[in-house]
Order: sequence, then structure tokens, then C-alpha cells
Amino acid sequence: MRRRLALPLLALAACQPPAATAPAPATVVFFNQDSAALDENGVAVVRQAAALARERPGQTVRVRGFTANLTGTAGFNQALANTRAQHVADHLAEAGVDRGRIRVEARGAIAPTDPSFPTEARRVDILIGG
Repeated sequence: MRRRLALPLLALAACQPPAATAPAPATVVFFNQDSAALDENGVAVVRQAAALARERPGQTVRVRGFTANLTGTAGFNQALANTRAQHVADHLAEAGVDRGRIRVEARGAIAPTDPSFPTEARRVDILIGG
């Protein structure tokens, strides 16, 4: 009798949908003050994120740009956040990520949690999946 029960359970397990791939942890690219230029480290981080995105072809890639709220007007900071995010998105596409998967968001100025370390707010987050 055990063999008769085992077969239907195996068949049921085979019919389960595949487990969804969990979102990848956010990848962060940092920028110098009032700059949207990617330095050598930033390019390396984007390439690593692009490799991960290529391994997860069905997942959306969200690129969120930020600036520190310590200098500049709200308009300047919003434009800078957008430019940073666009530059990262361009590098992702150049590294083989389909542009149709990339969603760019300019979040604008935020307050760093530690004002003596404003670099944490001068960043772009790359989120794959989720």
C-alpha cells in the first residue's frame, strides 16, 4: 500500500510551480559630491550587478538615484539623482542587460543617517527582482 501512496505524492510534487527566485540584495554605487561620473570602483560594481541581472533574465532591474540634502536646491538634487541613475542604467545596458528590464527612478535628496558621512546618500541603488 505504501507504494500506491508514494506515486501520487511524487506526481503532486512534480506539479508544483517552481519556487520564485528571491530578489538579489541591493547593489550600491557611490558618487562624489555634485557628480554623476562613475569612478573605477563604480564601474566594477555596475559590471557585477549586470552579471547578476543576466543570470536572472526574467527579473526587473530597478535603478534608484539619490543625492545628499546637504547642498544644492531641490531641483538640482532631483536632476542630479536622475542623471546618476541614468548613467548607471546606461552602463548596465552596455554590459548586456536588456534596457526593457531597467526601470530608472530619481528619488532626489535624502538626509544621510550620519552627516559626517554624506557619501551614503550620494548613491544609486541597483535592485534586481522583487
